[in-house]
Amino acid sequence: MNELIIDLSETNPREFFGVKNTNLAFLKSHFPKLKIVARGSKIKVYGDEEQLGEFDKRIQLMLNHFGKYNKIDVNVMERLLTTDSDHHEIVKGNDDVLVHGNSGMLIRPKTPNQRKLIELTKKNDMVFAVGPAGTGKTYIGVALAVKALKEKRIKRIIITRPAVEAGENLGFLPGDLKEKLDPYMQPIYDALRDMIPAERLATYIEKGIIQIAPLAFMRGRTLDQAYVILDESQNTTHAQMKMFLTRMGKDAKFFITGDPGQIDLPRRVISGLKEALLILKNVDGVGMMYLDDSDVVRHRLVKKVVAAYKEIENRN
Repeated sequence: MNELIIDLSETNPREFFGVKNTNLAFLKSHFPKLKIVARGSKIKVYGDEEQLGEFDKRIQLMLNHFGKYNKIDVNVMERLLTTDSDHHEIVKGNDDVLVHGNSGMLIRPKTPNQRKLIELTKKNDMVFAVGPAGTGKTYIGVALAVKALKEKRIKRIIITRPAVEAGENLGFLPGDLKEKLDPYMQPIYDALRDMIPAERLATYIEKGIIQIAPLAFMRGRTLDQAYVILDESQNTTHAQMKMFLTRMGKDAKFFITGDPGQIDLPRRVISGLKEALLILKNVDGVGMMYLDDSDVVRHRLVKKVVAAYKEIENRN
């Protein structure tokens, strides 16, 4: 008897099988000639080779659907079992959705400039997203990375930032450099939790599919088949920025965010971001998007705060 083994390690089996294994029971009813055994994160299927081939084809459609939308039910399964394409891949009115997040959350651009930023990433392998706090730079970058991972265009996501204190001293925090920096990475963890179920996110981090690390940890690496985000890049030095940009390997995407108005470097140290924007402005394959106060998507007061500080800075 022929055997087929389906690995569900990157899926939450309980959610995929449904409440009281409703989805699993439906799947078994559609393939009565096959013996289907689900244990832990594996499905073992026994039977005729042709039937196993058809089962494998259909289950992959379901897993792709679940990976994209984080949910699946009997109605969706029925459609995927009886057609040759995933009809849910095209959802009317959702053309601009980047990621289907947790609890039905739709991650999509909220401003015209954010849409332009997304279009820019389609045409360039290296993109700089520059703008004030609250304009969604990092969130859009994380969403684009998660989308690329779900679509299997990359093998890993790498997110980094320079270890520069914003008026605080990292030296007094316990732990190694990564542990000290983790609290500063909280906005990135929050974004990832919006887009990837908790168990799967933990698995991705454990396996190194998603890596979050200080910029110093990037030295000497070649980053292939990865979506790499450099956050808070205004706090890089010339040497750090050059080191980071030259880590780019084959089939990689680099997304660099920064706010030139929030530089925490010592005086007389030139920001690597400001320098890179000048040096690379005419390089083919490098895109640059400047967001402004109109792109602030936090509380309405944030936009007013940014504008007030900008006015004072212009006077000075």
